[in-house]
Amino acid sequence: MICYLGLGSNLGNREENIKNAISRLSSDPEIHITTRSSMIETKPYGNIDQPYFINSVIEIDTDIPAENLFSKCITVENELGRKRNEKWGPRTIDIDILFYNDQIINSQKLTIPHPDLHNREFVLYSLNEICPDFIHPVINKKIKELYLELK
Repeated sequence: MICYLGLGSNLGNREENIKNAISRLSSDPEIHITTRSSMIETKPYGNIDQPYFINSVIEIDTDIPAENLFSKCITVENELGRKRNEKWGPRTIDIDILFYNDQIINSQKLTIPHPDLHNREFVLYSLNEICPDFIHPVINKKIKELYLELK
């Protein structure tokens, strides 16, 4: 199952935080990282009164059910010192499941595709770098189309 994860950090050594998160995810025998985007520096989204972010997207291949993958992402965030003090607040690491193949999941715990990714240029930029022809299963447009429309 091909999935896309978004990673972001705006506290501490931002690049190292992203690398450490990728390393921890790749050390899981059920997660195989197949490609990753470059790291880009971006303005904060939502709460703009905070440091700039470093963001990246990785493509993984896994058979882990989506809710279990979500739990593993939360575990990595916690191991790397993530504190959830405020919505859209500063963080050492944030790992979002952007897409879980072409599945649409709406549960109390999880919404996939990520509900706001089509409004976030930094996410679309990174997705466009590694999977421009991937079709958003809800909006039914290619990533490259969504990116061009947002720009």
